[in-house]
Amino acid sequence: MADDTTLSLTARDPEGSRATRRLRRAGNVPGVIYGGDGEPSHFAVDARILRNTLARSGAILDIALDGGSKAPVQVKDVQRHPVRGDIMHVDFLRVNMSVAITATVVVDLVGAEVAPGVVQGGILNQETREVNIEALPGDIPDAIQHDVSALEMNATLNLSEITAPKGVTFLDDLEETVIATVTPPTVEPVEPEIEVETALVGEDAPAAEGDADAGEGDAPAADSSDES
Repeated sequence: MADDTTLSLTARDPEGSRATRRLRRAGNVPGVIYGGDGEPSHFAVDARILRNTLARSGAILDIALDGGSKAPVQVKDVQRHPVRGDIMHVDFLRVNMSVAITATVVVDLVGAEVAPGVVQGGILNQETREVNIEALPGDIPDAIQHDVSALEMNATLNLSEITAPKGVTFLDDLEETVIATVTPPTVEPVEPEIEVETALVGEDAPAAEGDADAGEGDAPAADSSDES
């Protein structure tokens, strides 16, 4: 379930890129809250506190703007620096705890190390790491765990074989979504040894073309004095 952690935000006016850069240099992250019955609200939040809160919270977290009453929001988008990975911008969506919403949840496979197929040397490949679900905000789990300790060699685990938590509905195709497979290890083919016969130099070797030509040129030249 989502952690009941309240994230303190500071309201700010929407400003240009120069002011946003100053905000980031001061160790803050700009963001926007939208959805529900209210107008979009721009805010700034301490980058370190935001990073730690997102690391330990679920899909839903509570926020308080300028010390006001806390309200539940869904994390809709987190933009990060392409090289450093720092959070550059965050979007929150207001949610109604009595209305179902869609979310993405991680699939956590347990027991892989004792699965028969893995014990026999097979490799467990997790093909799908996240699934799309629909649930009330309070029913969204941090992760969906599934025990794979019974998977045999060449087995395929589909989403249809995973039981959805209470109040959760899978939105992905149950039969077509492959969660994991167990495949035999790859064996590289052994190339056959090639025997190469090498003749010893000087043993039954034919004369080289140059040597034959040299022999033909060894005949004695005619004596020019006999022609006179």
